[in-house]
Amino acid sequence: MAERVPANEFQAIVGVAQELADISGSVILKHFRKPMPVENKAAGGAFDPVTKADRGAEKAIVQALSTRFPDHGIVGEEFGTRPGTSSYKWVIDPIDGTRAFIMGSPLWGTLIGVMKDNEPIFGLVDQPFTGERFWSGDKAAYHSLRGGRPARIKTRECTKIEDAILTSTHPDLFETPEQSAALAALKSKARLTRYGGDCYGYCLLASGFVDVIIESGLKPYDIVAIIPVIQRAGGVITTWTGGDPSSGGDIIATGDPRLHEDVLALINKI
Repeated sequence: MAERVPANEFQAIVGVAQELADISGSVILKHFRKPMPVENKAAGGAFDPVTKADRGAEKAIVQALSTRFPDHGIVGEEFGTRPGTSSYKWVIDPIDGTRAFIMGSPLWGTLIGVMKDNEPIFGLVDQPFTGERFWSGDKAAYHSLRGGRPARIKTRECTKIEDAILTSTHPDLFETPEQSAALAALKSKARLTRYGGDCYGYCLLASGFVDVIIESGLKPYDIVAIIPVIQRAGGVITTWTGGDPSSGGDIIATGDPRLHEDVLALINKI
């Protein structure tokens, strides 16, 4: 947790992460809603898009990090891992929601996470087009709009699945019958279900507008930055079996800790 990190080191990380978000945002916005080629990284008929905005932003982040913290490790979606010699590792997704990005939707974001000894200690989610930024402090989570004064954000109370607002990126991500059944079981009980949003859904949960998020098949760069934001806002985030979510996989996040166990119990009946 952030409490185990010396205060001066934590504040330096926060400052650099804010700077990296500014740098990556300036790269990405040059391409947003402009014609550009889209490459498919997947094989076998699947679609996993990447653009020069993704690669350009990650390259800019890595270059800046190499100057600020040359001994820190880096894990990025587009260029893989650069080992470091310190206990710190940055986990980067320059554009979480590339599908949204290429269709002109603003609900994509840049994820910047930091781990110490393989434990997430800091996370930042930047929405360059809308100007929203969400990040974790040492004991709280914050939001700012277009560089304005930071405001603390908190999850809201919701103790019953029947009262919950549920969101997920897309039902197609639930590829196995068991995964689809878990989504269906939760959706059948929730008050309202909405799809789309990618990383922005987690920001809405941290801000008290969404109660449950269910996802499947995530990678570490999809989730490491999210974990501290959810936790410091008062929420809970785990795998579907209640385990450590930092390696990705099947993920559940809830705003109210009292709701989390009920959600896990429901989906694990499948």
